[in-house]
Amino acid sequence: MIAGSFAPNLKELLGTWGRPPDDPAKVAAALALVGLLLVLTGRGRSLFGLGPTPLQPRLFLWITGFVAALLSITYIAIYLRGGPRIIDATTYFLQGRALSHGDFSWPAGDPSSEFRGRFLLYREGAGGADGTIGGIFPPGYPMLLALGFGMGAPMVVGPAIAAALVVATYRLARTIAEDALGSGPTRSRVPHPEAVHELVEPIARTAALLSVVCGALRYHTADTMSHGATALGVALALEAALRRRVALTGLIVGAVVATRPMSAVALGVVVIFLLLRVGAPGEAPTPRTPTVLRRFLVGTLPGVLLFVLAQHAVTGAWLASSQSMYYAMSDGPPGCWGLGKEAGCLYEHGEFVAARFANGFGIVAAMGTTLRRLRMHLLDIGNLEPLALLVLVPLARMKGRARRSPAVVAAFALVGLHMLAYATFYFDGNYPGGGARLFADVLPIEHALLALAVARLGTVSRYIRGSFALVAAALTGFAVHASFDHGKLADRDGGRPMFEPDLVARANVTTGLLWVDTDHGFGLGHDPSARVKNGLVVAHIHGDDCDRILFDKLDHPPSYLYRFDFPPPGATSQLVAPLVGPWAPNALSDTMRFEAEMEWPVIAQSAGFAVPVFCDACAGHSRALMLTPTPLSGRATATITIPVPQAGRYSVGIRVVQGTKLPHATTRGPTAPDGAVTVGDQRWEWIDVVGGGCSDLPNREVVLTPPLAHLVLEAHSGAVALDLVSLKRLP
Repeated sequence: MIAGSFAPNLKELLGTWGRPPDDPAKVAAALALVGLLLVLTGRGRSLFGLGPTPLQPRLFLWITGFVAALLSITYIAIYLRGGPRIIDATTYFLQGRALSHGDFSWPAGDPSSEFRGRFLLYREGAGGADGTIGGIFPPGYPMLLALGFGMGAPMVVGPAIAAALVVATYRLARTIAEDALGSGPTRSRVPHPEAVHELVEPIARTAALLSVVCGALRYHTADTMSHGATALGVALALEAALRRRVALTGLIVGAVVATRPMSAVALGVVVIFLLLRVGAPGEAPTPRTPTVLRRFLVGTLPGVLLFVLAQHAVTGAWLASSQSMYYAMSDGPPGCWGLGKEAGCLYEHGEFVAARFANGFGIVAAMGTTLRRLRMHLLDIGNLEPLALLVLVPLARMKGRARRSPAVVAAFALVGLHMLAYATFYFDGNYPGGGARLFADVLPIEHALLALAVARLGTVSRYIRGSFALVAAALTGFAVHASFDHGKLADRDGGRPMFEPDLVARANVTTGLLWVDTDHGFGLGHDPSARVKNGLVVAHIHGDDCDRILFDKLDHPPSYLYRFDFPPPGATSQLVAPLVGPWAPNALSDTMRFEAEMEWPVIAQSAGFAVPVFCDACAGHSRALMLTPTPLSGRATATITIPVPQAGRYSVGIRVVQGTKLPHATTRGPTAPDGAVTVGDQRWEWIDVVGGGCSDLPNREVVLTPPLAHLVLEAHSGAVALDLVSLKRLP
């Protein structure tokens, strides 16, 4: 390991190095030694389709595709430890399950807060009842997961994409190599076999091998994240555009729009340029520009329509963004999911924003974010940062060529424009194992360029030795360097998925109601189509009377709790296992209690933002719902709902917490904040004081009707916090 005497910033720059820390790293080290032996002996020509017994292309792709899929399955078992891990992945998982039933969005259930949560967008129905919920991510990748759910094996989708990526990378590298070496699509649509340069096939196979050994791609084709599918679309679209297959290019670009719209921006610009480019002398005539654009745009329609229809189903509005709408109701300051001085959501990314964007997200901050992504991306390309520099080699004009290869220029342009497009997003999105995930979409292009760089060695014999050396270096990089990041991924967040169906099955829990205590667990366990009579309804546990109301509405089914306890600091992830066992909420008492923070994300907010915060121990679960005005001198409002089991007159109690704070945010100004709560025709007001603990405001009578009541929280001149609401039905 790097010695502790090194400066922390140098440690961050160089990363972790050491002996192979786990079995995958040790296998990579052994394979690297095999590669070095092949470099020294000069053998292995058949692997590249050369020699007296060449390995045929189809067989090569079957073998390498199978190995890539197998490695991704192994990644699921060893590093993910059985299932999706990060919150984005669990939300994609839930969206895929819902789409397997044909639903972009689904009925919320009652009380809705038992089924709402992070990265889920809730829309109230008429009168506050029959609302709908949908995931905030685009539908393209969930559509693929839905196919996996239809087969009963959603986790096979990623490994299948891994195999397809090998084939796509091979085809793209071959197309770029044909063009760069003078026999490719700039001269004719399909080159004659005898005209193909002798290095084209070895270059294509080298790129495929780099795809197989790429640690970042193993993660992105193991966890249920959309970047592997997007990378596949980007590679296929660029290859189709280089071949001038207009309609096919449009169809694939549309699929990328439906999967990651931002990734389609640079891709669309480059492929349109390729489809409209003026050919070299002797090249086949190019169709007129209007014809090309029309065929391309018609091809994109299926993907674009899928995206628009899904967004409408989730948001209820045409041309609305589900992600922007979600952050407008769950985070702040207003407009934080965008550009400018207010960019940076303080609840989701507060520590990051405070450290990086003290003066807002401007050009300098955007450059810093891009450079941090690029730093991690250097490792992603070939498991070893210096190897990434070889990607630049093909951009130099090759000896004997009058001009640079248009295919190489297009590939570089796509990589650069892709990075530029994501420079507009403030959060770098980097994490161990996943790397610079926003740049992972262009990894197949970089593998093709990396393989082409070795062609500078000249002869076939030198190329094969160089290729083996390149792959061996990538394997060595994973063994002694990159694997440490993947190990960190394995151990983070409790070291295992937050919902494991096998644990539930072993507890003989097959039907009824199952409460979970994490958003991750809800995303993995909830099935919108499940019913307690013949399935398992998974809901968020509140720890208040919302749980009992749900239990009563479902007619007292068998009920259980899935409790995920995070290990204490410094403990290994294997010390604490989730507990699954019978659990039922207490019967409703005369006075019902509802925790305000459990109603996050709120129904609506304006001129500020409402988020859960940890606060004084006097509050329930030591948490409260805090509303912060933007600016602090303004007046903010937030609306939540409270379940009402029966119509009638109620004595309503309000408990607030004084002097709360949100880490990494300014929540108090020079004057004491004042707050207000409105329920029905009654209004409570108070002045917030520092260190005042919890305060119970006087009870008031309100006439309420089922299924719920709306509560409006207000804050002026600073943040105020609401702990709980109590309801007591009066005779």
